[in-house]
Amino acid sequence: MIKGFREFIAQGNVIDLAVAVVIGAAFSAIITALVNSIVNPIIALFFNAKSLDHVVWTVHGIYGQEVDFPLGGLVGAVINFLAIAIIVYFVFVYPMNRYKEHRAAKLAAGVEEPETLPSEQELLVQIRDLLEKQKS
Repeated sequence: MIKGFREFIAQGNVIDLAVAVVIGAAFSAIITALVNSIVNPIIALFFNAKSLDHVVWTVHGIYGQEVDFPLGGLVGAVINFLAIAIIVYFVFVYPMNRYKEHRAAKLAAGVEEPETLPSEQELLVQIRDLLEKQKS
């Protein structure tokens, strides 16, 4: 059981996922600050509210009571999500896809050979040669 866990951790996927979560949390803080300092004031121009949390849609009910729908929080969450998604796409996904396409085109054209690792026998020969060189 411990061996299986060690292999699971050593695969690298767990480390990649942990790094992605940490970067995502930090990135989320940046986007939230961006929304609070730029988007909220722009919305305040139109809705006369200091932040999205104060944007409320009031509807008069059938019996004369007023019903408030606090839509500002929802709008803020949607803006945060869209801002994060747009930035992640244009900063990470799009450049990586372009790089993969460029690399695939080079391989298809035969310009660049795929990187091959030396075999164990070739490595052993190199080690032997280096050891002989050190002796002399």
